[in-house]
Amino acid sequence: MSEKIIGRIYDIQGFAVHDGPGIRTTVYTKGCPLRCLWCHSPESQCYDYELSYLPVKCTGNEKCGGLCLNACPAGALYTKEPEKSLADDSMITKVEIDRLKCTDCLSCAQVCPSRALVPSGYEISVEDACARVEKDRFFFKKEGGATISGGEPMFQFDFTLSLAMKLCEKGINVCLDTTGFAPRGQYLRILPYVDLFLYDIKHMDSDRHKSLTGVPNDLILSNAETIAENGGALQIRVPVIPKLNAGHDNLVKTAEFCAKLGSAVKLVQLLPYHSMGKSKYMRLGWPYKLKNVDPPDDGFMEQALELFSSRGLPAKIH
Repeated sequence: MSEKIIGRIYDIQGFAVHDGPGIRTTVYTKGCPLRCLWCHSPESQCYDYELSYLPVKCTGNEKCGGLCLNACPAGALYTKEPEKSLADDSMITKVEIDRLKCTDCLSCAQVCPSRALVPSGYEISVEDACARVEKDRFFFKKEGGATISGGEPMFQFDFTLSLAMKLCEKGINVCLDTTGFAPRGQYLRILPYVDLFLYDIKHMDSDRHKSLTGVPNDLILSNAETIAENGGALQIRVPVIPKLNAGHDNLVKTAEFCAKLGSAVKLVQLLPYHSMGKSKYMRLGWPYKLKNVDPPDDGFMEQALELFSSRGLPAKIH
């Protein structure tokens, strides 16, 4: 029964306009087998909960009595130099995390009154996730609906399949945002309940793909073909990242592969690299690995768009 299936997610966002057609509500699951160097949601990668810290929310030990310091069994928290409060002219003492000592036990998050310290996710039932989506149903209109994203939602296949089935029963349009890195049989099982697959093609060379994401691309390309051959609809998403995958040869091969998928491809989205997820790495205490990569300029993106459009593909820059 779906009501007994629990998923681990890190957010549910309403009024999402970049996760498929129309206005959508997106359920973001935790856990992903890939480790893309440009990942803009690092909190989605690990299935286990991690400690996230947003210092701007910390109201200071003077106000809470140092609850987090006292709760940490590993002694991983320590005080910084006093600084001026954003609320008034008083000086407050915030905490810092020694990530080498932190065990992600989350004891500090359990007592933090300002939620400066929080877990990187939470558990939810299929029923509750579906009910949350249904609250936004008025906004979906003709094109909108729900998107199950991640992380990699197929990493929690039972939850994702059950949620897709439940949403489908409710008459809600379902998009599945996937890397394509999951068993072929799982895609065949979930296909009847998915209106559109948001499908990433990151690099056409398998060895290079592995160096950039941690996994080869053979299964990913094969699953795209399987979805197309079995009547699924695909919205291909191509990240365009200078120095990594934006070379002319790779873009040509990507466009040719998409063209071979035929009418199953409803849209190709070219996604210029950005570093807007950088602050999330800071919250988790992770290093950001693409410090020396700049976004592609508009002229380059227009050339890439022409490359895809010239092969008869419906394409746009996202």
